[in-house]
Amino acid sequence: MAATKTAQAHTKGPSNKSDKIVIGLTGGIGSGKSAATNKFSALGIDIIDADEVAREVVTPGSEGLARITEHFGRNILLEDGTLNRAALRERVFNNSEEKQWLNQLLHPLIRKTMLQQIADSTSHYCILSVPLLVEGNLSELCDLIVVVDCPESMQLERAMQRDGSTKKIIESIMASQATRKERLAAADDVIDNSKTFEFLNEQVLALHGKYTRKYNANSEKTS
Repeated sequence: MAATKTAQAHTKGPSNKSDKIVIGLTGGIGSGKSAATNKFSALGIDIIDADEVAREVVTPGSEGLARITEHFGRNILLEDGTLNRAALRERVFNNSEEKQWLNQLLHPLIRKTMLQQIADSTSHYCILSVPLLVEGNLSELCDLIVVVDCPESMQLERAMQRDGSTKKIIESIMASQATRKERLAAADDVIDNSKTFEFLNEQVLALHGKYTRKYNANSEKTS
C-alpha cells in the first residue's frame, strides 16, 4: 500500500477550487512517473503534464515562441518554423542571464496554462505531473503531493536504459533535481516503485480510492 504522511511540508493549494482536488505528482528521473500517471489516466483521471504544457507554450503562433524568436533571432527556429530546442539549449546552457530570461518568460506561461487546464478538468480529481514540482515551487497549486519513489541506484539504472544516456549525464541530471530526501519530505503520499509493475498498480488503485473518497467528502460539505 502507498505510504501516507499526515504532516505536510508544503503549502496547501488554493481554496477557491470548490471541491476540485489537485494532486501534484513528482519524482526524480527514472523513478517511474509516467507509469504512475498512465495508470491514473486509465482510471479516467485527467492528467496535466508540465512537460507537455512546456512544449505547448512555444508552438508556432504562440506568444512564447514569438518572444523567443524576437530575443534570440530566427536562427533559433527549424525550417518548418518550430522551435529548435537543441539550439536553444546550447544558447542558454552556459549563460545564466539568458537562462534566467527564458525561465522568466516561460514559467508564467506554463503556470497560466496549467491553471486553465485544472479549471477545465472534469474528473473528480486531477493529476498535475511536474518533474520539478518541489524545486519549482509549484506545490502551492496542489492540495496533496504524491511522490513516485525508488532508490537512487535504481533511478540511475532505469534512466540509462531508457534514454541511452551515459552514467555521467544521468548523474548530472539527478544532481540538478531535488534530493530523494527533499522529495519525500514534501510528500503526502508515496508510491514505492522499487518492485513490480503490479505493485505500483496496486498502490495507484489505493490512492485512487482515497482521492475519490476525499472528493465525495468535499462534495457533501458543499452540497
